[in-house]
Amino acid sequence: MVKVFRAPARHGYAVEVSPFIPTRLACAASQYYGIAGSGSLLILEETETGISLAKSCEWSDGLFDVAWSENNEHVLVAGGGDGSLQLWDAANHNAPLRVAREHTQEVYSVDWSQTRGENLLLSGSWDQTAKVWDPSLGRSLATLRGHEGVIYSTVWSPHIPACFASASGDGTLRVWDVKSAACRLAVAAHKAEILSCDWCKYDQNILVTGAVDCSLCVWDLRNVRQPVCTLLGHSYAIRRVKFSPFSQTVLASCSYDFTVRFWDYSRSQPLLETVEHHSEFVCGIDFNLHIPNQVVDCSWDETVKIYSPACLSGAGAHTATP
Repeated sequence: MVKVFRAPARHGYAVEVSPFIPTRLACAASQYYGIAGSGSLLILEETETGISLAKSCEWSDGLFDVAWSENNEHVLVAGGGDGSLQLWDAANHNAPLRVAREHTQEVYSVDWSQTRGENLLLSGSWDQTAKVWDPSLGRSLATLRGHEGVIYSTVWSPHIPACFASASGDGTLRVWDVKSAACRLAVAAHKAEILSCDWCKYDQNILVTGAVDCSLCVWDLRNVRQPVCTLLGHSYAIRRVKFSPFSQTVLASCSYDFTVRFWDYSRSQPLLETVEHHSEFVCGIDFNLHIPNQVVDCSWDETVKIYSPACLSGAGAHTATP
């Protein structure tokens, strides 16, 4: 069964399940497809019969990404089209707890560190910089420069403290060391803009990139002369990629071709399933950390959906052609 939440006049850009509460998720959404207008941070609750709105946090510009705090179940961060990061309390505040304004263009990516002992935020912007933040201060601790294009994706390593990856319109995947404020590795990963990247949850050397060239590339950082594999099947740009938290070689991708696809890159036929239940660009996707076969996604068609793909639930793989 697919559960659906509809947000009229709000186009979904990112969705993330709470690391604390299995039934809670957040969606960053924008008016007018993010081109103009305001934004909404939607706090949603899964119920037995559907999805309900617990809270809507309104912002004066479009919202493009969201991340839950890893140490407070009520706190989350959103990235805005006005270059701001807003820290929100989903429990009892209508205004942000804190607003940080240092980026000079759209903040397209935010992430909260997961490694033990760290409580840091990460942001990536169209101003070609990535910034590391202390959420208690509301100001950046470091600004990292090196990309020659828009930064679309910034993701902390789940394994290595003070290490993150970024993906850019310059076609490169970069790995950064925050302590030395330096780029440790630059990979010419695609001959096109890269819109998303993610780390494998089981191997600190494996990442995946998704690009405007419709391909996903899996990379081993120990040898980046060529990808471990290239996954083909999408017919338009890949907007977001996520590795499964339950399987080392399984990942999901969503695309401007209106589909979500699930892959196992260890297989000779890696495409496990194609989900076609949206009528517009699919921009956000996440795995539920608490429920092994559950996925959430969001689209420009004003919907957020919760479902369990057959390929993850053990019911067998299914593929469809868009």
